[in-house]
Amino acid sequence: MFLSLALVLPMLLLGAPVVAQVTGAASPARPTHRGRRRPTIDDRVKVFAKKLDLNEAQQAAVKKILEQRQQETLRIRLDSSISGRARIEQFRALQDNTVERIRAILTEEQRQKYDPLAVRRVQPAPDQRSVEDWLKVTTPQ
Repeated sequence: MFLSLALVLPMLLLGAPVVAQVTGAASPARPTHRGRRRPTIDDRVKVFAKKLDLNEAQQAAVKKILEQRQQETLRIRLDSSISGRARIEQFRALQDNTVERIRAILTEEQRQKYDPLAVRRVQPAPDQRSVEDWLKVTTPQ
């Protein structure tokens, strides 16, 4: 009996952290993917403020725009009636609208520094496939 207890006890002790995690007992916070966390809206506003030298009113306006974008993004994601292609079009339209709304609160000097859509104007490599190409292949007709 002592031998069986000696064999089982280490397994029980090793399983304790797992039980604590499952039951929600005090355990250290899990690190996020690769130690990075997703930037919050406040983090993004700070980046805008630093790169574009935004004043307080501009920071508040950018935060409101980003919050509204986040709500609309969630609505689009959760709407199961939207097809893949339409969903991408809505996300792009939302991005374009967000950019225009942010540009509207910037000074001319700040607008020159802010051009998030420049990536779209870069021509892809000839053999590079797009999300639209993927959707055409994977979406039933």
